[in-house]
Amino acid sequence: MTAPAGPAKPAFIGLSGAMASGKSEALAALGRLGAKTLSTDEVTHELLDDPDTLGRLVERWGGDVGPGGRVDRAKVGEIVFADPDELRWLESTLHPLVGERVAAWRGELDAGTELAVVEVPLLFEAGMEPFFDATLVVVAGDERRARWAGERGTGAVEGRSARQLTEQEKAERATFVVANDGDLDDLERSLRELWPQLVAAREGE
Repeated sequence: MTAPAGPAKPAFIGLSGAMASGKSEALAALGRLGAKTLSTDEVTHELLDDPDTLGRLVERWGGDVGPGGRVDRAKVGEIVFADPDELRWLESTLHPLVGERVAAWRGELDAGTELAVVEVPLLFEAGMEPFFDATLVVVAGDERRARWAGERGTGAVEGRSARQLTEQEKAERATFVVANDGDLDDLERSLRELWPQLVAAREGE
């Protein structure tokens, strides 16, 4: 007699997009629709507050990056974006830890979960596509992205996106693309329509 199949694993989707395209809004919308969600940016912020991580940063760059026992993220940003070697060191320090957290999170998902989505801003740049069943990219267009970036005080899109692929390049690499060209209700509606395809992307289907 064949043993009954266990519960299907959730589809594991990597969410990305260019700066100020609406990745976080898309992640939140997917959460409202019932997906389990995780932001690697939030994981990174948690890791930066970890005493072990702080110790490594202070050892590398001195006490100015950890005044009062907390990481000064602005100071760290000044260092790493001015020196590619220091940025590579920071990424080599944090990325394995982020990967461990994501793997642990995935392993703890409820058996009944249909869809699990992880937001990874540099998903394609880091070559992380193989870790996911499929990838989803949010696109908004350069004009809208520049306006949104200005509204939230993050400066020029071009200057802060120098390390990233263009929006078009990300879209071309993605399994699925969703346009963020309306309001948040429109974005959520588009994701609701895409939901069956995202779920069907799970490994083995």
